[in-house]
Amino acid sequence: MFENLSDKLDRAFKVLKGSGKITEINVAETVKEVRKALLDADVNYKVAKNFTDKVKEKAIGKNVMLAVSPSQLMVKIVHDELTELMGGTHTELNLKNNPTIILMSGLQGSGKTTLSGKLANYLKTKKQKQVLLAACDVYRPAAIDQLTVLGNQIGVDVYAEVENKNPVQIAQRAIAKAKELNKQVVIIDTAGRLAIDDEMMDEIAAIKNAINPHEILFVVDAMTGQDAVNTAKAFNDKLNFDGVVLTKLDGDTRGGAAISIKAVVDKPIKFVGTGEKLDALDVFYPNRMADRILGMGDIVSLVERAQEQFDEKEAAELQRKIQKNQFNFNDFLSQLQQIKKMGNMKDLIGMIPGIGKAVKDIDINNKSFDGIEAIIKSMTPAERIDPSLLNGSRRKRIADGSGTNIQEVNKLIKQFEDMRKMMKMMSGSNMKNMMRNMPVKR
Repeated sequence: MFENLSDKLDRAFKVLKGSGKITEINVAETVKEVRKALLDADVNYKVAKNFTDKVKEKAIGKNVMLAVSPSQLMVKIVHDELTELMGGTHTELNLKNNPTIILMSGLQGSGKTTLSGKLANYLKTKKQKQVLLAACDVYRPAAIDQLTVLGNQIGVDVYAEVENKNPVQIAQRAIAKAKELNKQVVIIDTAGRLAIDDEMMDEIAAIKNAINPHEILFVVDAMTGQDAVNTAKAFNDKLNFDGVVLTKLDGDTRGGAAISIKAVVDKPIKFVGTGEKLDALDVFYPNRMADRILGMGDIVSLVERAQEQFDEKEAAELQRKIQKNQFNFNDFLSQLQQIKKMGNMKDLIGMIPGIGKAVKDIDINNKSFDGIEAIIKSMTPAERIDPSLLNGSRRKRIADGSGTNIQEVNKLIKQFEDMRKMMKMMSGSNMKNMMRNMPVKR
């Protein structure tokens, strides 16, 4: 995501590297490269021009502090303008009503039904809301079945009428059912439609008028680039939606839709889909996205993902084990599995400031852990608890059982022991002793 744009912006800023001050000439050259980078990312031309005009205006005549280089100052200006361009601040869903009615709209094939399931899962797990999904796509074969399967996977009820072909009626009855069941949120999944199909556009407008939703979300495939922005404008003219959800932002997307859409329709991006799993839905924060576009990482999102996966009691028990040097392969395996739940490994590493660019050409994925897991799972329960039991014959058996070789088994055991020593050394009391014994400069 945004790799090409990040690289090109980085090259643009190099124009100012080594410059003692910002001048009209070097700013103009940098801004020209920034504009080219944005256009290559499929950003709307007018948006790109207005953006770079603002950057140029802010940069020219800026006094550069001794501690800040011209290129660093330009990065700061571009970062602030990117954040503003994408919405400035995060916009929450309106969940004040009971039940809150959310109407989903979007093109055919945009991933709207899957997104409805992801949103229901988000509201259930992170907002502790009782959710009802309503199947109002009466045209696409198996659309009702798909939504029912998604609902079963996340433990959310689905309202459907298989024989009824009137989506307005189904939506109204779903809301009545939600009130009967004391549901706090109703998500209305509608049929995908083309912006040029007047009949279908009139139908979703009729659904809107009949149910008066509190939130209308426009779901759009980020991989469609600039077309996504044009489609958003057509839908907004008809529905006056409240927010945008970009799907497939983890794919081979140039990022133009994410950067342009707010400026064109003046509606915030509220969520982004970042994978196929039902928990792969992220709240959209403009400043964090600007950080990632400029290669600054996104450590806040990384920490939030970690907090969602790691239990406080488990963490305290793990700390106790580390301090007593009792950390074993069972604990190690548990940590690996929790890390995998956090998302795509390359995406996670890219959130660490300064690391993203270093790993952009390296093939990193969650399957990288498969060999390690196979080795650990080939150990007996006693061997996992007490690695000192792992003699030569046992290691040979583990290598055969895991489909690896003795060298890979030896390497993992050595790395595990080194890691355990380091963790013990860095744990609470020892760390305090190290700090206490450090020489103090007077």
